[in-house]
Amino acid sequence: MAGKVGNGDGATASVRNPSHYFSNHRRKIKRARVSSEDLDSISSLPDEILQVILSFIPTKAAIRTSVLSRRWRHIWCNIPSLSFFQEGCTNARESIEKILSRYTARKMMSFELRFNWNYYYPYVYSWIEFSMNRNVENLSLTLCIEDIPDIFYINSSVKQLYVKSGYTILDPKCSVSWTSLKILSLHTCNIYDEPFAKILSGSPNLETLRLYFCDELCVLDLSKSPHLKTLEIESEHWLQGAKIVAPHIHSLRLRFTISDFPYTLVDVSSLTEAELDIDSVSTEKLNSSFLQTIVLKILEKVQNVEKLTLGGNFLKALSHADLHGFPFPKFKAKVLTLDTTISRCVISGIVRVLQNSPELKKLTLRTMDCDAIKEENLDSHLDLYCWNPYLCLEARTLEKMVVRLGPYRNTRGFKELLQMVPMLSHDNNVSIVLSATKSRIRETKWSNGHFIYYN
Repeated sequence: MAGKVGNGDGATASVRNPSHYFSNHRRKIKRARVSSEDLDSISSLPDEILQVILSFIPTKAAIRTSVLSRRWRHIWCNIPSLSFFQEGCTNARESIEKILSRYTARKMMSFELRFNWNYYYPYVYSWIEFSMNRNVENLSLTLCIEDIPDIFYINSSVKQLYVKSGYTILDPKCSVSWTSLKILSLHTCNIYDEPFAKILSGSPNLETLRLYFCDELCVLDLSKSPHLKTLEIESEHWLQGAKIVAPHIHSLRLRFTISDFPYTLVDVSSLTEAELDIDSVSTEKLNSSFLQTIVLKILEKVQNVEKLTLGGNFLKALSHADLHGFPFPKFKAKVLTLDTTISRCVISGIVRVLQNSPELKKLTLRTMDCDAIKEENLDSHLDLYCWNPYLCLEARTLEKMVVRLGPYRNTRGFKELLQMVPMLSHDNNVSIVLSATKSRIRETKWSNGHFIYYN
């Protein structure tokens, strides 16, 4: 018995076997669905776009895409970035050698290598050379080797260089030629004054220098690097008493540990922005000598910056300096950021900085967990001095105060913060923004001694 089935345009078609017709129809729909999936939006992109996308994921994951289809089989071979990490496997060398043998890109944007096994060093040399022959621009090396071959120091393409190693000695025997280098980051590297001077002279276009725990340097002379604008230093021993001469830098970030090796900021006359903090402190080490020769000397050198950021431990040191009666310099900062909890052990330092910032326009408080100094020790000092910071807090030029409530759990500290707000001058209007980690909570305005709330 024949059946009639619609053909899609309003007409009907006679079919001798309706079940056979619908079975064929379902197969066609399935083939169409598979065809649609094959032509997904990602696979339809040009190879160049897919290679850029794959460069944002680990190299091993990018290689796994080769099993998706013939379309993907060789795409990874030309990605602009490669990254290799030690994973404890014994065949790591063979795997990397195989990958590099199939790599076809002539230009490499970034190459990252993280290996802590020193017996790989002959191969590491060849892998570094491989990336440099591909004119790599961003080179990141975390290694466990004693030396680096001279070819490493001759490269006209690298723009960003990161080297981390507690064993590597940076001591070029040849002239350094990093003519395109703009960002140099050295982490726990063994480098001394003379080799470092050679590196600087071979990097004429250097703009950013980051030194993390490179404590063998005694003289940091950056006067012959006119393009260098940003300097960041984290040190356990203040570079063993280094003299820092950096007349061209605009931005300075210092984070250090109290030690017996005071250093000197000889020349930072072009600074417009500074960030200061102490990694960890104890009350016993905050003696008069340290406060005068380190903390307050730093403040004198950064007093003309427009943007100033102070960390919690640095503010605690300033509180002790204030309690000892040491004079503070006048600041020209228009923007002040404080990364700290609000507690009695930092209030004294905060207030003194505010009092000495007559041009301040914006104050930002970013609440942090920072309790390296035992607060009860400072509390006893505060009680002894019968000191009330709120009696003298006044900011006549302040226009905006931003409070970022991060991992804030100190109820007493928050009450201290609220007590600070009414002490702002009654003669000006201050916009106060309270914001959480992800979203703004409430904005208020302090106007003529009263709060005005905004939703």
